[in-house]
Amino acid sequence: MAFDPANAIQNLQFFGEFGGVNPSISDSSTYTFLAAKTMFDTFEGNADGCYLYSRHSTPSNLYLASALAAMENTEAALVTASGMGAITPVFLHLCEAGDHVVSSRTIYGGTYAFLKNFAPKFNLTTNFVDITNLELVEAAITPKTKILYCETVSNPLMEIADIKRLSAIAKKHGVKLVVDNTFSPLSVTPANLGADIVIHSLTKFINGSSDTVAGVLCTTRELVDDMCNVTDGAAMLMGSTLDSLRAASILKNLRTLHVRMPQHSKNALYFAQQFEADGVKVIYPGLGSHKSHEIYKSIMHPDYGFGGMLSIDVETEENASALMEAMQEKNVGYLAVSLGFYRTLFSASGSSTSSEIPEDEQAEMGLSPGLIRFSVGLDCNAETSYAKIREVMTAIGLI
Repeated sequence: MAFDPANAIQNLQFFGEFGGVNPSISDSSTYTFLAAKTMFDTFEGNADGCYLYSRHSTPSNLYLASALAAMENTEAALVTASGMGAITPVFLHLCEAGDHVVSSRTIYGGTYAFLKNFAPKFNLTTNFVDITNLELVEAAITPKTKILYCETVSNPLMEIADIKRLSAIAKKHGVKLVVDNTFSPLSVTPANLGADIVIHSLTKFINGSSDTVAGVLCTTRELVDDMCNVTDGAAMLMGSTLDSLRAASILKNLRTLHVRMPQHSKNALYFAQQFEADGVKVIYPGLGSHKSHEIYKSIMHPDYGFGGMLSIDVETEENASALMEAMQEKNVGYLAVSLGFYRTLFSASGSSTSSEIPEDEQAEMGLSPGLIRFSVGLDCNAETSYAKIREVMTAIGLI
């Protein structure tokens, strides 16, 4: 039977402390012991089922982590206080001074800024490459390369990583393949395609209600334990701890992800098809015109669609601002960053979530100042929503 990430979540069974259908929330920062030796053993990681201090672990965080590991088909997971709180410890744990990273050139601006501006302080360097050009990717790998990094669907240009072939390159050179799967939960399972570490910003589709900031890394049990080591584990020592109350909230929302993602995908595909029919430059992997459409089809779980993210290019920042302001006034959605909300969100990436990337590099990668990134919502009538978009585009002369 083929792996279904939603079934993997559904098949988990957690009982609350008093038999509740939701696991009890551990609302405590520290835990007591009946014996001093047990406390010592817990510090050393040798006391299963015992909790010491919430920066180390909590029952609530472990419930969520086990559900996310099941979803991504990995041995274990570690939840964190933000998406960047999951990403940065991976680089700092796997790399040492003098090491090297090969990264996709189109990635979330915060990740780019960390690799380009912050990591060099620790003598960690990065080559940014076109992740769809596998020859360039392999040519960029050096004997010092420790990580090959990409996003399944890149932010904001919607480039598709051919994870199977990237994994083959990584394994050939003894490099870890790290994949940010934030744009495509359920739709793609990177670990099944050869990724060593899978990352999500839980803030986005997985939580789905834009009320929480959190992250997760999914990988082997050995690596999670190593990163949580009290002596030299990057995740432990950097202290990006997710609050137990938020972990419990995310776990509840995770249970409806398999209902939400197909609707996000359905609406995004409809918007993309209409934009294309109206002559608007649109980038969406569900369109046959997308250069990596067939690659995405080959790696996706079809029940969950091509995702809720798309981008359009209206050429100038002035056009983008006018369109976004008019769409918000028409109640199409909100002019806001982030994604995965039940309402449609839109922003001009070059001046917002990708603003950390210099303008010359944005131009080189094809990121226009008029590019608008849409996180398409759960609209029950996408036709009506698009009619509003078309009305304002016509009014300001974009179609």
